[in-house]
Amino acid sequence: MNDFMLSAFADEIDPDLKIQMDVLRQHGIDHIEMRGVYGKSIVSYSLEEVKSIKQELDANGFKISALGSPIGKIGILDDFRPHLDLFRHALDIAAILETKYIRMFSFYMPEGESADKYRDEVLERWNSFLEAARDYDIVLLHENEKGIYGDTPERCLDLLESLGSDRTGLTFDPANFVQCNVETYPKAFKMLKNHIRYMHIKDALYANHQVVPAGHGDGRLGEILSGLKDHGFKGFLSIEPHLGDFIGFADLEKEANVEDLPEGGPKQFAIAANAFKKLIEVF
Repeated sequence: MNDFMLSAFADEIDPDLKIQMDVLRQHGIDHIEMRGVYGKSIVSYSLEEVKSIKQELDANGFKISALGSPIGKIGILDDFRPHLDLFRHALDIAAILETKYIRMFSFYMPEGESADKYRDEVLERWNSFLEAARDYDIVLLHENEKGIYGDTPERCLDLLESLGSDRTGLTFDPANFVQCNVETYPKAFKMLKNHIRYMHIKDALYANHQVVPAGHGDGRLGEILSGLKDHGFKGFLSIEPHLGDFIGFADLEKEANVEDLPEGGPKQFAIAANAFKKLIEVF
């Protein structure tokens, strides 16, 4: 596991940054994929406020693996200009937080319409992002997400290869592919492995698309991690529990030895982290 660096979405633990860091520290994690803190999206903060957040992180020995931004999570028909302004703000936030990655999306498609119809508009918008980021030491990571242009491996590949930039890459999310009824391994992985720069540890079931702890779903995370290792991947694995409605806690609570923890984010995170640790024992 030497080439894998562990991170997590901490806002699922608690809105309070101190609690987030306390819980992550208990699990040996010192990186955060920062999406939300104190109940607000990180991109909604002023730059001065972000500097204060950075001081808290520094004082506790935490670093940011990626900015978990909502950039690209609007409709393809929505006004792009204010969204591009928000992206510019996100660039400055990423610089303050000293992270080289911004997690992004490729716009929601109109329901019932072919995504291919909007390919050129998606590429034009992403090229605008690249131009805006020209003077920043930053990599724009596209995450596959249900309902956006890049929700299939074919369109993820098309987007990244058409952009043709070493300042873009893929955040590979197995659960999101499962929720799109895509085969994560070998199909999606082998198609996209040359573009994977970051990975979300999230699993799901084909049957009902429910998110489940790593290794308990159909995402084939073990095989993907093995494939990444064989491919020479050196990067972040970011735990994203999303277990709010998971109905199989009882058995996993015993395995994770968390029966004494109160219900809520820290307990759910402990279950997710324990499942992941079991998955990577072989590494």
